Amino acid sequence: MDNDAIKILIVEDNRTNRMLMEMLVGQIANCLAISYSAPVDVLRDLATMSFDLGIVDYQMPGINGTELIERIRLEQRFADTPFVMVTADGDAATRIEAIHAGATEFLHKPIEPVEFQARMRNLVRLCEAQRQLVHRAEWLKIEVEKATQELRDREEEIIKRLTLAAGYKDRETAMHTIRMAHYASVLASHLGFSAEQCRDILLAAPMHDIGKVGISDAILLKQEQLSTLEKLRMNEHTRIGAAILAGSTCALLQLAAQIAETHHERWDGTGYPNGLEGESIPLVGRIAAIADVFDALTSERPYKAAWPIERAFGYIQEQSGTQFDPRCVRALLAAFDEFLDVRAAYPDDPAEKRYVA
Repeated sequence: MDNDAIKILIVEDNRTNRMLMEMLVGQIANCLAISYSAPVDVLRDLATMSFDLGIVDYQMPGINGTELIERIRLEQRFADTPFVMVTADGDAATRIEAIHAGATEFLHKPIEPVEFQARMRNLVRLCEAQRQLVHRAEWLKIEVEKATQELRDREEEIIKRLTLAAGYKDRETAMHTIRMAHYASVLASHLGFSAEQCRDILLAAPMHDIGKVGISDAILLKQEQLSTLEKLRMNEHTRIGAAILAGSTCALLQLAAQIAETHHERWDGTGYPNGLEGESIPLVGRIAAIADVFDALTSERPYKAAWPIERAFGYIQEQSGTQFDPRCVRALLAAFDEFLDVRAAYPDDPAEKRYVA
C-alpha cells in the first residue's frame, strides 16, 4: 500500500461488522483500514498511531464511541480529523452527544454497503483536499523561510560592505571594530539577550563609528591633541552615523543607527550627542559604550600605549554609575575570560599599525 494512502481507523467490537467495514474500505481506491475491536487498545496505541479518518461504533463495552472520540481529540494532531459515528440508535440526544464529541458524519446499523462506500469516498476526498492544503502550506512556509534568509543574507552583505567602506576613512584599525563588536555581543549575552539578538549586535556594532566618514581628515588623522572646537566637530560623528543609517526598513541597520548615535552617551547624562541619562539611553548603546572604551584602552595607538587588561577593567569598574551603566559593568566583570579570548582571537595587524601611524 502506498505511503500516501488515506488511513481509516475502524473501531468496532462486533467482529462481523468490523470485517464488513474492513472489506468495504479496502475496495475504495488509495485507502487502508486500521482496525481495532476495543477502544482501550486504541488509546493504548494512540501516541504512535497515525490515521486520516475515523469510523467509531457508538455502543462498545467500557468506553462508548463519543467518549473515545473526545479522548482522541485531546491529541492536537487529531483535533481536525473527521469521525463517523456508527450506531443503531436513532435517538436525537445520541446524535447531539456525538456531535458535541466531534463526530462529523453518521451511519446507521445495519451497514448498507453502497451508502457506506459513498459516504467514505466523500470523506476521503475531503481528507485528500486537507492533505493538499497542508502540503501547500508547508511548501509556502519553506519558500517564505528561503526568501527571508536570502533577504537577511543581502542585508548582512550590505552591512559588511558599509563597515568596510567606513574603515578606509577611520584611523582606528579594522580589528578594533571586530573586537568591539564581539565584546558587545558577549556583554549582551550576559545581559540575557537571545543568541539571535547577540548575532545582530555582532553584525551592527562595527558600524558604530561610520559617521567618521563625515569628519575631515585634518581632524580625524591629527596626531596631536584636538582643540575644543575640533573635539566638538569630532563628536558630530555620532549624529552623522545615525543620519547615514536612519530611516531604513532593515532591522539590522536600525540597530546600527541606534548604536552609532548613542555609544558616547554617559550614564550620568554628560555624554553626547543628546545628553541622555540612565535608562533613557538604549541598552545597546550602553553596551557599545563599554565595549568601545575597553578596546580603546587596551589597544595601542600612535598617540598612546595600550593599557594592561586589569587596569582597563579597573577603570571601567570605577566609572560604574557615572560613565557606565552599573548593570553592564557587572556583565563586563562576569565576562572577563571571554574578553580575554576575544582579544587573543583578533590581534591588531602590525601592517595596519604602520599604516595608521
